[in-house]
Amino acid sequence: MSRIGKKPVAVPSGVTVTIDGQTVTAKGPKGEQSFVVNELCKVAMDDEGITVTPIDKSKPARSSWGMSRTMISNICQGVSAGFLKKLELHGVGYRAQMKGKQLSLALGFSHDVLFDAPEGIEIKVPKQTEIEISGIDKQAVGQVAAKIRAYRPPEPYKGKGVRYAGEYIFRKEGKKK
Repeated sequence: MSRIGKKPVAVPSGVTVTIDGQTVTAKGPKGEQSFVVNELCKVAMDDEGITVTPIDKSKPARSSWGMSRTMISNICQGVSAGFLKKLELHGVGYRAQMKGKQLSLALGFSHDVLFDAPEGIEIKVPKQTEIEISGIDKQAVGQVAAKIRAYRPPEPYKGKGVRYAGEYIFRKEGKKK
């Protein structure tokens, strides 16, 4: 049994949730998002919040139960508070800056890497070595952060590269004479 799926999704204050068949739509101060729940799960609204239950005890129904509940929880959190990912640049000369709506990264290549933020994603550079990515869609925020990190992932010998804030990099010892 899904431990996550059993918990009802609490609707934050300022968010209105409507259920139309298998479509759950959340509207809040940051925007509007919707999610179509798998046919193997039932969605209901009650005084505790939004509950998701599988239609039967089959493996596919139980598999999509917890995921559906988490997706509904994510859209409720996204339209109320939003999501934020922070990246750090480590390395001599590694810098980031915004040029209009483009993120310009100096990552030790012979040229600057230019990254266009997709629709619904906001990128800020509070310091030259920090990047903040925010938006209402958790998957999109994580995908943008992963794309930026992929330009220069942290290497294990000196730890240079783009890393998530607080990420631990396993360091290796170099060659010895």
